[in-house]
Amino acid sequence: MSEVSPRRVEVYPGREVVVEFDPDLTFECVDDCTWCCHHGVLLYDRDLLELAQRANLAETTTDFRGEKFVTREAKDRDDHVAEDDHACAFLREDGLCSLHLEEGWKPTRCSVFPLAVWLENGDLHVDIRESAHDHCEGLNVSDRSVVDNLEAFLPELLWELENPDSDREL
Repeated sequence: MSEVSPRRVEVYPGREVVVEFDPDLTFECVDDCTWCCHHGVLLYDRDLLELAQRANLAETTTDFRGEKFVTREAKDRDDHVAEDDHACAFLREDGLCSLHLEEGWKPTRCSVFPLAVWLENGDLHVDIRESAHDHCEGLNVSDRSVVDNLEAFLPELLWELENPDSDREL
């Protein structure tokens, strides 16, 4: 893969990111790909408040290293699960997300996939998650430019967080 020169992109008025990936990259979720649902979903404070309106937090969240995550649970399927046969508690047996489909909402971290987000020298940076190149089937399969649709991946909440780093997993 060739090196890409980072460039600043305004996502919202006055809110920029430093884009570290190929600006020609496209992404669209594809049917039956639930790779992003295999990881524990980190919940930021605002996500917890939103989730509490939709689900029982005691049953659907867990603490790990002082942070709240959506619980991962065993699934009775060979597909739509990680190597340990677990996936997000909200992943339905048909491979679809109950929060997204039934509630019209998803946690910040779910919106961010397949991007990696981190703070560096006070700037919010975004790149494609390293593991996405091997597992995410939605890269470069559509005409939906990631750079032109960054607001769909990067909720404004990310600019308010002390630590938006997306490499924290359950």
